[in-house]
Amino acid sequence: MAVLRLFASVRVAAGTGEAEVPGSTVGQVVGAACDRFGAEFAGLVQNCRVWLNGDPAADDDPVAAADEVAILPPVSGGC
Repeated sequence: MAVLRLFASVRVAAGTGEAEVPGSTVGQVVGAACDRFGAEFAGLVQNCRVWLNGDPAADDDPVAAADEVAILPPVSGGC
């Protein structure tokens, strides 16, 4: 299973910053996470960026057991 890393609002919605989630593609991992963590989490994920091992990811990118999928919500701030 891939390691799913969560940040900011999606971390709060999931109640954790890290979880092992099954799936053979990025889309399957994110879908499984949405099923596990519920509607609020799934709604937030729609506006997030997804990364695979530190690089931007597409839904059909393959995922291996040692991979890390990160979900990062949009951020704002600055002067």
